Amino acid sequence: MTIMTDPPNSGFRLSQLFSDTRYRSMTFQVIAFIALLLMFAYLGNNLINNLRAAGLNISYSFLGERAGYDLNQSLVPYDSESTHARAAIAGLLNTLLVAILSCVSATILGVTAGVLRLSNNWLVSKLMAVYVEIFRNIPVLIWLIIISTIVASSMPLPRAFRGEDATASMIFDAVAFTNRGVYIPKPLLEHGIFASASANWLLVLVVLGVSLFASTRVGRWANAQQEATGDRPQTLWINLGIFVVPFAVLMLIMGLTWDYPYLKGFNFTGGTQIGRPLIALWFALSIYTGAFIAENVRAGIQAVSKGQSEAAAALGLRQGRVMKLVILPQALRIIVPPLISQFLNITKNSSLAIAVGYADITATLGGITLNQTGRAIECVLLLMLFYLTASLMISGAMNLYNASIKLKER
Repeated sequence: MTIMTDPPNSGFRLSQLFSDTRYRSMTFQVIAFIALLLMFAYLGNNLINNLRAAGLNISYSFLGERAGYDLNQSLVPYDSESTHARAAIAGLLNTLLVAILSCVSATILGVTAGVLRLSNNWLVSKLMAVYVEIFRNIPVLIWLIIISTIVASSMPLPRAFRGEDATASMIFDAVAFTNRGVYIPKPLLEHGIFASASANWLLVLVVLGVSLFASTRVGRWANAQQEATGDRPQTLWINLGIFVVPFAVLMLIMGLTWDYPYLKGFNFTGGTQIGRPLIALWFALSIYTGAFIAENVRAGIQAVSKGQSEAAAALGLRQGRVMKLVILPQALRIIVPPLISQFLNITKNSSLAIAVGYADITATLGGITLNQTGRAIECVLLLMLFYLTASLMISGAMNLYNASIKLKER
């Protein structure tokens, strides 16, 4: 009779790092990591020695120097007397602005096109197929130039709004569409609860955050009621009240006023200008990436078993509610992972903004500032750090969302 016993404990030997499967994989990983560190150390030391031999050094003191150039759009106060650091911040915010706008609009466009491509209506289905095949197979830079050209040539000049012989007119005397961009009213909060406009805007953001939190709590309450009774309460008017009422009360307390655009000389002044470069970049990124998202949505929907829609139809649900309540929630588990890559592509493709004169971080820090100061290494390192950080934050947030919607097994 054979007796199974544990192998004798003879102690750890260095040879086990390569001969024992329990340690071998970890050993090779440590060796590869050390080799990678040595390679980066060699490259960094070589860079420093070459710069020293050329009489140069890595320094970021140029960020405190006067920039000396203007920007066509900035979300923060900026002029030519501001520093290069201020110009970089303005470009960074412009990049984040167009990335967020494009991600939202591309998602809406992509989901709509993906669903309509599976429509039983032959014409609608083929139109969406033509949209997808045309826009995703032509480089985004070409679409960017085409849209910018269309806006510049089809929209009226500002002088077309002047006098009795004007060929164009403002919408409700508040909005003007021109070849230089769109002019809309700007809210003024300089005389609100606090003395500074920035503090008043911070209060608005706090109220928005509280409203979002309250809306999520209402959604959880509705989900609990649905699980307990089978009927989901109507939350549309509750959510509208959560967002509208606090803002209406806050605006009354703060005495909100509006700065309307008006024609002065050869251009509009006052209000807020949404420049032509921003419009062109926003639309180009949205329609280009929306075509890819549409394919992801179509693949996710088709991956859901047909029996799911048949069972929902047997319960009496209409086709629209079947898509909203049954198909799309299951398809999200397939749609979200490739959607993360599309959001990352939008953020990185925004660097093409320099082609239409949009002042993003690549145009400011990686363009004018780099040329004026000659600090190519420092500027490129900062650009790399920004895009890496932005990409990791987007990827992390979307991965958290992806984990929240995946199937929870017992």
